[in-house]
Amino acid sequence: MLIQFHYMDKIEQLQRHYAEILKLLGEDPAREGLLKTPLRVAKAMQTLTRGYEQDPVAVLNSAKFSEPYNQMVIVKDINFYSLCEHHMLPFYGKAHVAYIPNGFITGLSKIARVVDIFSHRLQVQERMTLQIKDCIQEALQPLGVMVVVEARHMCMQMRGVEKDNSVTMTSDFCGAFNQAKTREEFLQLIARA
Repeated sequence: MLIQFHYMDKIEQLQRHYAEILKLLGEDPAREGLLKTPLRVAKAMQTLTRGYEQDPVAVLNSAKFSEPYNQMVIVKDINFYSLCEHHMLPFYGKAHVAYIPNGFITGLSKIARVVDIFSHRLQVQERMTLQIKDCIQEALQPLGVMVVVEARHMCMQMRGVEKDNSVTMTSDFCGAFNQAKTREEFLQLIARA
């Protein structure tokens, strides 16, 4: 019950702030079309930033199993949506994650959940890539982890340089993926249709 009150308290505070933002932008928050906008935006922001209240390591550990398998496990094309911390505009794309187990595996959906948790925070793509890798490394202690993220940034498309077709790619890796041959295998596998 305390969590529900905390959530509603946040919603009410955010709602008041968004009404003020509308005024500062020259709008009338009492106008018919905007009456519920502060509440809608407050609820949307709670959803878009829900990753702050979730523990990604706990998610991985909730489905951690002993398994002697020690070849590459890849979950590719994990769609995500995030908010750039610099402009609070969306960036979105796909994450590709691989790890080489060292006695433990996790449920495949948990890898996607980790991407979801980190993407539902104010982010920069570079940090998100690193956080996903570090989280998997911490929870599973695998022989290696590699993460590639490709995304389109609305802060580059809607404002600033206004480059519609630009895609940003980031990667991070550790362990067995320090070997070029292992990285190349991963990159070839995620490039397949």
